[in-house]
Amino acid sequence: MVRAGGFGPAPCAQRSAHPCGVSSFVSWTVITRGSVRKGDPRERARCGDVLYISCNPGTRQNARSPGTLSSGARHGQDIALTWRIRHRSRGAPDPTPAPSRLAGLRLFADVTPLREFREYRLLFTGLGVTMLGRQLTVVGAPIQVYDVTGSTLAVGLLGLVQFPALLVGSFLGGTLADAVDRRRLLLAAQFWLAVTTAGLALNASAPRPSLVAVYGLTAANALMSGIDSPTRQAVVPRLVPARRLPSALALNVLLSQTANAVGPAVAGLVIAGTGLAVAFWIDTASFVVASGVLYLMQPLPPAADAARPDLRSVKEGISFIGRRSELQGTFLIDIGAMVFGMPRALFPELGLTVFGSSGTAVGLLYAAPGVGAMLAALTSGWVTKVRRAGRATIAVVVLWGVSITGFGLSSSLPLALLLLAVGGGADALSAVFRSTILQLTTPDRLRGRLSAVQIAVVTGGPRLGDLEAGVVAAATSARVAAWSGGLGAAASALLVAWRFPQFRRWTPPAVDEDVVAGRS
Repeated sequence: MVRAGGFGPAPCAQRSAHPCGVSSFVSWTVITRGSVRKGDPRERARCGDVLYISCNPGTRQNARSPGTLSSGARHGQDIALTWRIRHRSRGAPDPTPAPSRLAGLRLFADVTPLREFREYRLLFTGLGVTMLGRQLTVVGAPIQVYDVTGSTLAVGLLGLVQFPALLVGSFLGGTLADAVDRRRLLLAAQFWLAVTTAGLALNASAPRPSLVAVYGLTAANALMSGIDSPTRQAVVPRLVPARRLPSALALNVLLSQTANAVGPAVAGLVIAGTGLAVAFWIDTASFVVASGVLYLMQPLPPAADAARPDLRSVKEGISFIGRRSELQGTFLIDIGAMVFGMPRALFPELGLTVFGSSGTAVGLLYAAPGVGAMLAALTSGWVTKVRRAGRATIAVVVLWGVSITGFGLSSSLPLALLLLAVGGGADALSAVFRSTILQLTTPDRLRGRLSAVQIAVVTGGPRLGDLEAGVVAAATSARVAAWSGGLGAAASALLVAWRFPQFRRWTPPAVDEDVVAGRS
């Protein structure tokens, strides 16, 4: 029930007389919020909203003292109130006391963005199809190189040719994503990705597959993937309101981790059962399906003040990072976590010498962080309640470092796997919080370019971490490299927290939550 002083009438409220003397239709503007019963639809109203009220006599709600909604009725007369929001205010403050932090706390991933926002649902569907399909090429290309050459070194060179192409594609894609319609850019990327995988399929079908073709086509595939990834990241804030962005980002992490866990196994079965060419053709088909889904989305034109895609626009993006210390904190804390704490280069030695002397132990070590990340994303429903994403990032990165330190000190395989899973979960949550800060701090006209910087950090950090771990292990031992790296990751997170107070204190800015594409 609404109390006096809870919902006040607008100065120009129009009332039409009811035969019984009760106002039958009234427009009221919310001035302050009073107490309403839990579940009452009026909980959705904000200050400045105009409510359209229908009052009918002869029902069970008793008229109260003057100053309430029912003040148009005679004292003691029963009335009923039905209402709907006629006009939603923008930017009006809502003095309603904040609910308890534990109120409405979710455990499992919040699927509200999928349920309520059609455009995000389409983007998510297309992304899921291509992520699963991509694993067929990720697994198939190294197998084909090894079949042709019989050399592990030749397989390793795939990464050497793909990484520079991915970085170039990321910065190119980020620049283009801020200058052109992002939906069209995604459609173009799907087309060229399909061309590269179709080329791999044709090459695999040849009597003597070309090694040069595999290198060239996988490099081209990495280039187009670099264009695709920052564009997709920059699109998400246009499809869901700010308060749902952490949930949407967590769903993306869950999708990625699920594809990484399930995709390679499916790829192995397909390649073993039907051959490499079929695997590449399936990946090609995934891009065709994704293109069809993206075609159903509404256009995503650039901002009115969008910059031209040139070197000056790249400089503008870098200059923006230089002016925003909270963004510098998101990048530096991840670089520190990965460069010092990434232990995967140590897994073969530790698995074979410490945790069981078998390839099975090595495989479990590689799988554990991914399992932890998937579980963390699956139980991420609570992230929407976290307002201080900077502090949350610091906490989970410190947890990552502590977990890796414990892993390096452990001699028990089950304990080591548990600690790696905890670390993987912390890393997944860090990705959600850091992406939330990045996307809500960055103007839409710059999101593509800054997403490209984020991809460069995310892809480059672990590779530098592999190098750091190898160098320290060669100078000391694999176990020392693991626990010292964990301590370094935790210490670097605390250093970033100290040096970048804006990052530490970050809270979501007041933004207009209107969705470009609307609800389903």
